[in-house]
Amino acid sequence: MTDADSPNESAMGELNIPVVVPHTELRPDLLRSLVESFVLREGTDYGEREVSLDSKVASVVRQLERGEAQIVFDPQSESVGIVVRDRANGQANGQANG
Repeated sequence: MTDADSPNESAMGELNIPVVVPHTELRPDLLRSLVESFVLREGTDYGEREVSLDSKVASVVRQLERGEAQIVFDPQSESVGIVVRDRANGQANGQANG
């Protein structure tokens, strides 16, 4: 058996696959902190009007609730992000609108 065939190699490769974290599995305070961090990090431009942090957070939470966005943990970078789901195939695609 070569190193590439070893069970540990196979398992290690699988550990690098991003994991979808259901928003319903997070405590409300943790979900809010995660969404706030995402919204503040993204710096989305809302044009001429000022949009409050609470409104931005509520918008992203609604996207999560409707299944339009999802929380994804990337074990390789050890980071968490919120991404928009591609409605055609259910795959993550880009960033949610925060």
